[in-house]
Amino acid sequence: MLTTENTLTLVIDYQARMIPSIQDREELTRKSAVLITGCRILGVPIIPTQQYTKGLGETIPEIRDALGEFEPVEKFTFSCCGNKDFTELLAKTEIKNILVTGVEAHICVQQTVLDLLERGYSVFVIADCIGSRFSVDRQYSERRMEQAGAVFSTVESVLFEMMVSADHPRRKEISNLVK
Repeated sequence: MLTTENTLTLVIDYQARMIPSIQDREELTRKSAVLITGCRILGVPIIPTQQYTKGLGETIPEIRDALGEFEPVEKFTFSCCGNKDFTELLAKTEIKNILVTGVEAHICVQQTVLDLLERGYSVFVIADCIGSRFSVDRQYSERRMEQAGAVFSTVESVLFEMMVSADHPRRKEISNLVK
């Protein structure tokens, strides 16, 4: 069961030079901003990454605004787990449930998910918050991640699961956010 105490959100590479070529980028960006904002409301820790910022640009404004003040983990490896700063930051949290969102589904997201699973984490890929340039890449990547043990879910589902009950003090904020 996902709770606000046992869950962390990983936001992978929503960068200026990548997003324009991603299929359904407007909906992906909107849903991802909802997830990030919801996690902030609920107090769920968030780790954002950027892949080779010099070449791929900064995090896009919609995601940057949802994150608020943040310091991205700069990476050059496709898997976040190939970055020492990331693995040290993740280890410090002692959290084992990781919500994964980002681009591209078949490269950085997939390699990160596979590495996290191998390291014993429970990985929840947020299906409405991952994207690729081509649907076939995303489709087969989803299959591979699920076969490896990742659980697929959606923004609304995980936000409400983490609240547990309708009497959660932040329920109205989350309900208004997902409308």
